[in-house]
Amino acid sequence: MAWFTPEYNRFFKELAANNNKEWFDANKKRYGTVVKQPFEAFVAEVIERVAKLDPEVRIEPKDAIFRINRDVRFSNDKAPYKLNRSALVSAAGRKDHAAAGIYFELGPESVGFYGGAYQPDKEGLLELRERIAGDLKKFKALREDKAFVKHFGAIRGDRNKIIPAEFKEAAAKEPLLFNKQLYYAAELPAKTVTDPKLADLLIDHYKAMRPMNAFLLGRRK
Repeated sequence: MAWFTPEYNRFFKELAANNNKEWFDANKKRYGTVVKQPFEAFVAEVIERVAKLDPEVRIEPKDAIFRINRDVRFSNDKAPYKLNRSALVSAAGRKDHAAAGIYFELGPESVGFYGGAYQPDKEGLLELRERIAGDLKKFKALREDKAFVKHFGAIRGDRNKIIPAEFKEAAAKEPLLFNKQLYYAAELPAKTVTDPKLADLLIDHYKAMRPMNAFLLGRRK
């Protein structure tokens, strides 16, 4: 069963050219039919499948799904709506970006699956570095794991030029300790959104990231 029709991406392409409240309100019923309802059903399926692997995940779709409205308070771009739908499936859902889980975006530019630590705070970054420096061998094995490399390639993230002194020795062996973000991403063609196996693809990626998630975020495998 395909979760989404081509109308899903078509809606966002048209929204990109008409990103204003008037157009959105005029197309609100269409949005509900081709975007909102199918996405909620898809997220429910993802939660159910993830919970079979991680029983602590007991959230509902509303706990995972991010709003389509953009926060424009501090942005020069005042377009009110995002051009995709996104969700974070974890034990904490969208309320805790540091929880081990899978974040995904579905839109007309790509289908994206993401994991790891995208914006850790100062304390979170310190804990990440301590965990990696404390077991360089395991971290190397995880990032070189065949399934991980096949699905995500390598760990990404912005880097610090300077690292705390206590990590310098370990960083000489593992340069990723300079990272202030440690995340991984898989971006598939936008047409993947209509693939009947979309949920299978997502879970395949989730399984590939679970061991690294568990290590980085201090959770059991």
